[in-house]
Amino acid sequence: MMGGMTPPLSRRSFLLGTGGVAGAAFVGATGLVGCANPATQLTLPTPDAVGSVRERLETMMTTAASNTDLLGLSVRDLRTGATYGYRGDFDTQSASIAKVMIVLLALRKARAEGTELTFEQYGLASRAIINSDNDSADALWEWVGGRPAYTALASELGLPNTHADDRSEFWSWTNTTPDDQRSLMDALVDGTPVIDVDDRLYLLDLMSKTNSEQTWGIGHDRGTHVHVQMKNGWVQFRSLDNLWAVNSIGHVVGEGRDYTAAIMTRMSTFDEGRTLVDAIGASLFQILDANLI
Repeated sequence: MMGGMTPPLSRRSFLLGTGGVAGAAFVGATGLVGCANPATQLTLPTPDAVGSVRERLETMMTTAASNTDLLGLSVRDLRTGATYGYRGDFDTQSASIAKVMIVLLALRKARAEGTELTFEQYGLASRAIINSDNDSADALWEWVGGRPAYTALASELGLPNTHADDRSEFWSWTNTTPDDQRSLMDALVDGTPVIDVDDRLYLLDLMSKTNSEQTWGIGHDRGTHVHVQMKNGWVQFRSLDNLWAVNSIGHVVGEGRDYTAAIMTRMSTFDEGRTLVDAIGASLFQILDANLI
């Protein structure tokens, strides 16, 4: 990163990315970036009976890290409460996984005002999560108060490394880590005094309806007998290192599994990042079969 040498960046400069403007970014959402399931497959080792679950997870992530050292995983087995992390403190851009907290902020604001979201705002929330629609997230971001509200909620939720960035007002320009995002999923699944039960259940329901073209990563093995609540995000920041931040967070339950997880990486291309994140999601599902962390 360029640190203090990077000039302030506006949302408008980000969205001018297709014009080649310095400081621009392509943000993961329907209509902006192709988001079909990975065309190429990457297989990571998932030995069935070699070593403990932790050892198998470590082997899998060590192999994944041979593709990039900009990579992190955090997972919690809800059957036992045990956690596993591989560079869980890896700090990177949130991209569209920030939309989970944006919708949560909107739900909390309406509740604090003694009302509900309007019909239009419910539509914005739905599109922001299910289709990862950027315009919907923009509208909610402005309504909830933007950066200060986002950072304040992260503090309330106990997410120490999740915060807005001083260099832009844009929601995608927020930082987080796999550990923080897995903790966010834990709060949504387990419950917390910070989030009203109806609000978290509504948000989880939206996350269970993710557009089928965006179910790679944590949702790799979503099927008839596997229920997944998830959100993916991807963005290219040309003003930093020209790499793509590609992220996947969620909750997987079914066929003997019950876990929350967050996978985050930075890669040269979106396709490379998506393929790697998807491979990790697939291997994680296999390793956590009936085995416990």
